[in-house]
Amino acid sequence: MATMSTRLALVLIFSCCCLTTPSSSSASSDGFLHCLCERIPDELVFTQGSRNFSDVLLSSVQELRFATNATVRPLCVVTATDACHVQAAVRCGRAHGVRLRVRSGGHDYEGLSYRSLRPEVFAVVDLANLRAVAVSAGEWPEPTAWVESGATLGELYYAVGKSSPELGFPAGVCPTIGVGGHLSGGGIGMMMRRFGLSIDRVVDARLVTADGDLVDRAAMGEDLFWALRGGGGGSFGVVVSWKVTLVRVPPTVTVVNTVKTVEQDGGAIDALTKWQHVAPSLPSDINLRAMLVPGRPAIAVFQSLYLGPCADLLPTMSLRFPELNVTAADCREMSWLKSMAFVNLSDPDTPVEELLNRRQNLSSFSKKKSDYVRRAIPRGAWRKIAPWLTADGAGVLVMEPHGGYIGTIPAGATPYSHRSGVLYNIQYVATWSDGGGGGDSAAARWVNDLYSFMEPYVTRSPREAYVNYRDLDLGENEVVNDVSTFESGKVWGEKYFGAANFERLAKVKAAVDPTDYFRNEQSIPPLFRSY
Repeated sequence: MATMSTRLALVLIFSCCCLTTPSSSSASSDGFLHCLCERIPDELVFTQGSRNFSDVLLSSVQELRFATNATVRPLCVVTATDACHVQAAVRCGRAHGVRLRVRSGGHDYEGLSYRSLRPEVFAVVDLANLRAVAVSAGEWPEPTAWVESGATLGELYYAVGKSSPELGFPAGVCPTIGVGGHLSGGGIGMMMRRFGLSIDRVVDARLVTADGDLVDRAAMGEDLFWALRGGGGGSFGVVVSWKVTLVRVPPTVTVVNTVKTVEQDGGAIDALTKWQHVAPSLPSDINLRAMLVPGRPAIAVFQSLYLGPCADLLPTMSLRFPELNVTAADCREMSWLKSMAFVNLSDPDTPVEELLNRRQNLSSFSKKKSDYVRRAIPRGAWRKIAPWLTADGAGVLVMEPHGGYIGTIPAGATPYSHRSGVLYNIQYVATWSDGGGGGDSAAARWVNDLYSFMEPYVTRSPREAYVNYRDLDLGENEVVNDVSTFESGKVWGEKYFGAANFERLAKVKAAVDPTDYFRNEQSIPPLFRSY
């Protein structure tokens, strides 16, 4: 009877995690899932045999290229609701040889937070349910917030803006981006010229290490804390929450959108040529980004966010950039919180509650790439770039000016090295709706060919790139003796971080995760000696 009871108990334990799946037949996989079942509530673990497995796996996938049957799928998805669940997943994974990938918002451009390019047994820890935001508006000397990694930027903005109309936080434009990934890679946005990147406002973090321990800044040490703020996600552990300092914003900010056609004689081409000099040198409370949008005709959109009323903006724009001919009729005044909804959604009637919408966009395939510009592109080159916007499969170029406060911070202060001397960065965005997710579509060819064409006009040695616009075309890690090699990582790592920062990141990796447990195709490799 005792034997029968024991067998029944084992069946119930195993059935709670649906262990009887064909892809989970190895001893290490079964042991890992059994370990999870003992430490994490069964309703939070979804294996490939679970009824809702596909729905959970795809719940925050933002890239249609990776929502296919050809994508290597994880053994299971752990939908953590507490840091202890993350700790349990790490300890079970270490004990049974199953690596983890960690997803907060699902915006990884190459999907490395939830997929593997190579056949391997791995699991995903999904942080979407760890999304609390606790604002301390009265904290001295600066207001702060603790935000969990699964919160979206929209949820963070909403919590901060609702706590006080004169508080804000500098981060990206897209409200559905997960805080964890955004802060791990730097965090460029519309207020970075005034207040810096998102990582420049991080003052503490709670991290689950490769040993499964939960540590804060004091316990992890300054080297690891440095690496977390811009060294890219998926390398050093799992950050479950971040403490950030908030910024003071005026009760009224101004958004201006100015449009010029690219074919217009003396219009967009001249404006773009001048924009490269003006935008990085404007007062830091003005952010003026530019976007090139394909079509016949193609257009250039100049979008500005000014931290103040329209009447104070107009004299500066008239003096510094009269070519845009900005008038009071072009201005839209609103609260900072409202501006975060408007800049992304372009509808002045959009309620700020729309920032809380964790909507998913799986309507098209896409490929993105990035560059940095330190020397202004000459007018003649812009004229050569213009025809690319009417080519078959043409996409969008988004250009974000640097300068201001971001340029005053030393390149080694954080892993984000693109500081002093950078005029702006470029994001190339190609999208297509048919032809599958491969690289043979007109749009995919367009972005790759334009990227090659731009080589003479952007940074070189290395050709810099932004880690939050992850691009596997830059290179992938090679694994030797079950550890990613430093030499293979240098190929892409120095483009994202610069040589000195990449070497420092690799040394931190060797100190905190020497067995390379947290690993993906572009994770930081460990470096055990100096170069």
